[in-house]
Amino acid sequence: MTTPRREAAPAKVNLHLHVTGRRADGYHTLDSLVVFAGAADAVLAAPAEGLGLTLSGQEAGLLAAEPDNLVLRAARALSVAAGVPLRAALALEKRLPVASGIGGGSADAAAALRALNVLWGLGWTEARLAEVALPLGADIPACIASRPCRMGGIGEVLAPAPRLPGCGLVLANPRIALATPAVFKARHGDFSAPAVLPDAWPNAAAMARDLASLRNDLEPPAMALCPAVAEVLVAIRALPGCLLARMSGSGATCFGLFADPAAAAQGAALLPAAWWRWGGGLHGAGEGGV
Repeated sequence: MTTPRREAAPAKVNLHLHVTGRRADGYHTLDSLVVFAGAADAVLAAPAEGLGLTLSGQEAGLLAAEPDNLVLRAARALSVAAGVPLRAALALEKRLPVASGIGGGSADAAAALRALNVLWGLGWTEARLAEVALPLGADIPACIASRPCRMGGIGEVLAPAPRLPGCGLVLANPRIALATPAVFKARHGDFSAPAVLPDAWPNAAAMARDLASLRNDLEPPAMALCPAVAEVLVAIRALPGCLLARMSGSGATCFGLFADPAAAAQGAALLPAAWWRWGGGLHGAGEGGV
């Protein structure tokens, strides 16, 4: 194929995140209900003689188009796995904050794999792309599908999510980067059991009530490292119509759950302009936001 291919790289949001144990190799095992927001980066893959990457977007300042960029690593891994020449001009439009607990780098790598799968005419399934992705990062297989899922293991064990009702999300980040290893290192206490979830929720309010009995086990250590997380949560909880507020992933991005995308977009506009903030719907349904 010679036509450039553009793929969205939507933000990954952990509606709950329980740390269930720790493996012998030091990696923690998790249980999480994951959804994807309409907020997204974008990756464009076009034909080229070699491999290159250009960066744009308001959040690109903290990235560099260097050999270790996860998008380039994903391209090289797919080239080797498929036995095809490494030929693509990649462009990453960075709209999601860096090191913010919403899987931006993983989503970007997944989008690159999907785009190159089409550009190079491979026709690979999501499962086959996920096999290439896993050594690059445990979050990337979930981001390849970018659909709601239940995440286990170190992030690589995926199962269907309950049927989700219509809802809206607010995402907010105080523009403070948090390194995932540091947050895990600061975590103390017992491990949590996996959550018990229903097959479906009738509406966003019912989903919020069930999720309120769960937690993000990384929230306390993240707050200890970055007290601004608590400020963001207080601000989101105060928004009209907020049903639940919680930190996503290892932070510092927090989310608010709302009845619909319009209410979420209105709420996000009320948050401090100095923060990165967005409001809208889930990926593929009512993404419009601010």
